[in-house]
Amino acid sequence: MTEHEIKTIGVLTSGGDAPGMNAAIRSVVRSAITRGFAVKGVRHGYNGLITGDIVDMNLRSVSEIIHRGGTILYTARCLEFKTLEGQKKAADACREHGIDALVVIGGDGSFRGAKDLAAQGIPCIGIPGTIDNDIACSDYTIGYDTAMNTAVEMIDKLRDTTQSHDRCSVVEVMGRNAGYIAINTGIAVGALVTLIPEVPYDLDRDVISRMKKTQKTGKRHFIILIAEGVGHAGDLANEIQARTGIDSRATVLGHVQRGGSPTLRDRVTASRMGYHAVELISKGIYNRVVATRAESIVDYDISVALSMYKTIDTSLLDIASAISI
Repeated sequence: MTEHEIKTIGVLTSGGDAPGMNAAIRSVVRSAITRGFAVKGVRHGYNGLITGDIVDMNLRSVSEIIHRGGTILYTARCLEFKTLEGQKKAADACREHGIDALVVIGGDGSFRGAKDLAAQGIPCIGIPGTIDNDIACSDYTIGYDTAMNTAVEMIDKLRDTTQSHDRCSVVEVMGRNAGYIAINTGIAVGALVTLIPEVPYDLDRDVISRMKKTQKTGKRHFIILIAEGVGHAGDLANEIQARTGIDSRATVLGHVQRGGSPTLRDRVTASRMGYHAVELISKGIYNRVVATRAESIVDYDISVALSMYKTIDTSLLDIASAISI
């Protein structure tokens, strides 16, 4: 398909919602309309593409959403789309509704779906939206900053009661396979210990001994941060209380981290990425993933993007260990 055949751009959000997705939708819609494209919104992700849950969008369709969390297009998991039959059905739906190119806002799973859809002849552009910041090709993903700020706000409130009762609070934050939220939030809230999936830990050496050592310097309350991929906060709290005698409570922040009004960083990044995605389509450049690299907006071939590997800066754990004593 040549650039002259692109008349209508579709946009969808897929996978877990992330603050800033609405800002990205807004940017895609308005950038596209400004360039003369028609825009259709696909609701409920790839599932909506298969079922035809598709609506026309105009400039006012995205009014008053830049500050809202979640996604006005909704999102859903779709097992059918993982099958070749489902992918063909989705591609046929695009053609039936006149969608010539599709912008997909989501994570790695969403981009794999976009790659599969591209193989069926539908040009796609991916925009990274996930609070975990675990998209390998991008330094930063939409929603990450807001999620961390939400976690910090909640833990700051929790600290008040933890200190009042001389307790240990074990706080579980999101991050099944990635410790980005945990490692930065841990520094920001002064957690004594932060446990992330990327670094194995020893309970006695890394938690219990450290707590006892700081007790000798007069410390009487403790915050232990654990990423969900490491284990359950409740189990760790029980172990800590059994071994130290310190009243220990678990708090799982859970999906509250996904919600809320996006921060300035997420709104601006989403707006830049949405604009860049439409710019690529207008130039006839397809099947790319938009990304940030050293504060610049760049893009990668979708296959290359999915093959990349991202490492976490574990030196942040050393910093936390030195100053959270």
